[in-house]
Amino acid sequence: MTSFSLEQLRRCTVAVDLGAARTRVYLRDSGLIVDEPSIAAVNTRTGSLIAVGTLAEGMAGRTPAHISVVRPVSGGTVVDVEMAQRMLRNLVSDKVRRAWRRKPMLRAAVCIPHDADPLARRAAVETLMGLGTRRVELVDTLIAAAVGCGQPVELPEATMIVVCGAASTQVAVLSLGAIVAAEKVLVGGDAMDYAVVEHLRSRHELMLPTQGLHPLHLALSADPMEESAEVRGRDVATGLSRTVMVSTADVREVMHTPLTAVLDAIGRVLRSCPPDLVADLVDRGVMLAGGSAVLPGLDRMIADATGMTVRIADQPDVCAVLGLGAMMEGKVQPLHLDPLASS
Repeated sequence: MTSFSLEQLRRCTVAVDLGAARTRVYLRDSGLIVDEPSIAAVNTRTGSLIAVGTLAEGMAGRTPAHISVVRPVSGGTVVDVEMAQRMLRNLVSDKVRRAWRRKPMLRAAVCIPHDADPLARRAAVETLMGLGTRRVELVDTLIAAAVGCGQPVELPEATMIVVCGAASTQVAVLSLGAIVAAEKVLVGGDAMDYAVVEHLRSRHELMLPTQGLHPLHLALSADPMEESAEVRGRDVATGLSRTVMVSTADVREVMHTPLTAVLDAIGRVLRSCPPDLVADLVDRGVMLAGGSAVLPGLDRMIADATGMTVRIADQPDVCAVLGLGAMMEGKVQPLHLDPLASS
């Protein structure tokens, strides 16, 4: 986050966060205007787009053979540029579309994963340029999320952030507006949900779609001392609907198993940091962001493993795009390091 990059961001009009789970668009002076699932429904016979966002998400697992529900973004990387363009074009409001047509030099900023390769960067740029943008600024998701959480990333102090997404988790320590050390593991909310689905199938012989886990997550979050929760799904043997009482302790243990990879990543980041920055983290703690940051027990597990205070951002799911918007609107100032005058 140098002064030059901030200067380029201040010229942008639109900020976009293309996540594996949700797509978010921030418009200068208007705020967050789009927050929809990154999913589209397509008629495979004609190639026409049927639905995007929330409506398409509701079709998942319920469509006839000629309708396919696809996700053009995986792990924060655009895997289908054409479909991502069509999805984004239908998600943004008429106000933004008119601005793209009216201003041929419209600039946009987009979040990219920390370890994005050149192909992933090019895909993000092509997605927005296909909508009429003439220049695209790429911003690391970790820096944008830290700014969106209200962390003073521009100061010479350590800031540790863990961005828990649907398909991956990114861990970083920042100082002076840049990343000192970072790791990315392909474990996110989807992996934890998959582990619970497999547990219900093997232990209770109950088939449950991933989206059916939302009531269970709410039950676990509402009362951590609750011993059981009611889950409804399809019986493996008979195919009929069935309701079972599930032990919340077992569910928490199953959800924690994939998180060992996240804890290992946090340990590697801490070991690669200078001792002075690690000492700062003892006082400042760890900030959790991302849509999966609110999974029950995640903050306690990280706190127990690291011995540091763990806080969840006020709006963890939209931190990245809000951080982009703050930098775009000039709410973040770089720390100016002027060369010392020669004596």
